[in-house]
Amino acid sequence: LRSPQSPGAKARSSLPAGSQLPCFHGSSTIRNLKERFHMNMTEEQLQLLIEQMVDGSMRSITTKLYDGFQYLTNGIM
Repeated sequence: LRSPQSPGAKARSSLPAGSQLPCFHGSSTIRNLKERFHMNMTEEQLQLLIEQMVDGSMRSITTKLYDGFQYLTNGIM
């Protein structure tokens, strides 16, 4: 996702400048989207961040509640 040839990079470069869509209004929308790719991190830093995020998610009560909801409503485990 972080390489210039990736689908994520292509999607970022095709974001409409001056779009009339409400989701693109505000100066922080595009900046926040770009920040989610963590382009300023090395691969090692990114790997550590992702491991921390996954670990935090696995211990989160909201994750457990959402997983339970998905299981009950859709049979998704």
